[in-house]
Amino acid sequence: MLLTLPIVQPEAVAPAKPRKPDWLRVKLPVGREYANVRRLVDEHKLHTICESGNCPNMGECWGAGTATFMILGNICTRSCSFCAVATGRPTEYDTDEPRRVAEAIQLMGVKHAVITSVNRDELKDRGASIWHETVVRIKQLSPETTIETLIPDVKANWEALDLMIAGGQEVVSHNVETVGSLYRLVRPQAKYDRSLEQIRRTKAAGKRTKSGIMLGLGETPEEMYQAMDDLVANGLDILTLGQYLQPTKRHLEVAEFIHPDLFAHYREEGLRRGLKYVESGPLVRSSYHAERHVNVPI
Repeated sequence: MLLTLPIVQPEAVAPAKPRKPDWLRVKLPVGREYANVRRLVDEHKLHTICESGNCPNMGECWGAGTATFMILGNICTRSCSFCAVATGRPTEYDTDEPRRVAEAIQLMGVKHAVITSVNRDELKDRGASIWHETVVRIKQLSPETTIETLIPDVKANWEALDLMIAGGQEVVSHNVETVGSLYRLVRPQAKYDRSLEQIRRTKAAGKRTKSGIMLGLGETPEEMYQAMDDLVANGLDILTLGQYLQPTKRHLEVAEFIHPDLFAHYREEGLRRGLKYVESGPLVRSSYHAERHVNVPI
């Protein structure tokens, strides 16, 4: 008697997630200067992207007595799949915020301040009036302080852009975040070409321009080279490159941990292709060493 045994299909095995390498270890924030910044941020009821964005350099930067402030609340109208900032309908519009930010920066004695914000697509001016007043107030109270503004996508509201960048800041940054082919996955409410145009218009206004890209989302070296060429063609001066780190299980998984040697290669390649300065490394974020970017010859 011939017995026919059932065919057993092997269970599908999910690909192993890449393990976080040793070069991505960070120190916990400690020290007197860190505690002082922590106290001032709490007392003035300020939002920082350092906290909201889970920045790995918070200990280093706050330990040096600096911080990147996030204005216009801490709820974003966008739902980018990489970002740890809360998404929803913003309820905060504080017209007194520019004064409080400026006073906090004065109290801290900050030499170089970085200001960023959530997206406020529901506002007709995208929050530009708050942006402008914040920069003006900082300059009034701390005229020696240099300023970088890391501004969001204005959705082609170019009047809003003009107001955002007219306050007297030395550097205007707008992050493209990733290569063009990944925009639908990473930034579904943004457009690659629109971000390039925003950079081009900022440069045409006479500003020092800066942008940032996260690596490890699945981009190829060829796509990175193309992104660099696109940015140079649209007037970018300074580029930051850092490793994407998944903030929660709800966000995009890391496709690859990029080795520091490749970050070094991208730095050299960016300079060769015409960028004036490239900050490139696994733990680099937009405001990392930002004080150096004010004096880059352009």
